[in-house]
Amino acid sequence: MTTILIVEDEEAIARVLAAYLKKAGFEVERAADGLRAMERFEETQPALVLLDIMLPGIDGWELLAEIRRRGSCPVIMLTALGDIDYRLNGLNGGADDYMTKPFVPEEVVARVNAVLRRQPAYGAGDTRRRFGALVIDSSAQRVSLNGAEVPLTPRDLSLLMFLSDHPNQMFSREQLIEHVWGMDYEGSDRAVDLSIKRLRQALSHWPPQNGEIRTLRRTGYQFWIAEKTY
Repeated sequence: MTTILIVEDEEAIARVLAAYLKKAGFEVERAADGLRAMERFEETQPALVLLDIMLPGIDGWELLAEIRRRGSCPVIMLTALGDIDYRLNGLNGGADDYMTKPFVPEEVVARVNAVLRRQPAYGAGDTRRRFGALVIDSSAQRVSLNGAEVPLTPRDLSLLMFLSDHPNQMFSREQLIEHVWGMDYEGSDRAVDLSIKRLRQALSHWPPQNGEIRTLRRTGYQFWIAEKTY
């Protein structure tokens, strides 16, 4: 059964979310503070984390950073802070989605399902593609550069795999949102730019003569690869 970890210090909110997620068929784990959250994260290895920002002890920002250091588990931020800067900080820090309180529990469940549906499903072909020093292992859902694993969020990994499946093709932000974020995505296309920025940072040591993620002004993005590279 798919496990969701709820990290929320408001008991009423956590209880309601747990009830709706269980009704939707998920197994639920809960934590009310940052320290306990990391313990439960290590013990249960959840498929997704619902993460409040304002927590006692270790706050949500620190927890998000720690989760990202340890892997690519999807994270949806839950917060009463609706300012655009907070949302951008969350998405830029590797969150997969962001919801502001008060929210409707049914929408939270829908967002959870949407994020989980967008997890890469490239394993059927069990293929490994090499682009010079960059290796994208589809079946293992792993990216390595110069022999070292590149930690990516699930969303960023999905975007990289989609672009690398179509080398030297251009995609607009709208097309990338449709193929990677999904038709039900209601956020700004700014999310594409932030994801591309994180990918470029993660692949900063990839030799540009092998390839690069190019921006085509007023058009979109392209996973450009030199013909001799693959």
